[in-house]
Amino acid sequence: MRGRRSEKMEQGNGKKLVIGVIGADVHAVGIRILEYAFREAGFDVTNLGVMVSQEEFIGAALETAADAIVISSLYGHGELDCRGMRDKMDEAGLDGLLLYVGGNIVVGKQDFVDVEKRFHEMGFDRVFPPGTPPEETIYYLKKDLGVD
Repeated sequence: MRGRRSEKMEQGNGKKLVIGVIGADVHAVGIRILEYAFREAGFDVTNLGVMVSQEEFIGAALETAADAIVISSLYGHGELDCRGMRDKMDEAGLDGLLLYVGGNIVVGKQDFVDVEKRFHEMGFDRVFPPGTPPEETIYYLKKDLGVD
C-alpha cells in the first residue's frame, strides 16, 4: 500500500485545492468524499473540515498557494455564509483565484438557475447543485485549471 500511495502522489497534477464546509455546518461525510475523489484525481488537497469561516479559507489559500477554493454546504445557509467571500479574497490578494461552491447552498426548494445566477453575481466561478457527483466537479476543475 505504501508504494501505491507514493506512486499516486508522483502522478499529481501540481494543482492545490483548499476545501471545506462553510459556516456553522457540521456535515462532514460529503467533504471527506470530495477530498478522496480530488486526491485520486491528482490534486493536492488541504481539507479544512467543517465549520470553516471565510477567513480560514482565505488564510489556507494564501498559506498553501492554492489554485482554487472549493466550498461545500449542506445545511442550507451557504448563500448567507458565502456573501462577501470574493471581496475578502480580492482584499487578501487572491483576486482571480478559482472559487467553487456546491451542495445544498440555499434554504428551501429554489430554481437552481436562479441560485446559480446569484452565486455568479457573488463572484463564484462554478456553482453545483445538491447531488453533483465528484467527477463533474473534477471535470470542471481540470478544465478551469488547464489540467490535461
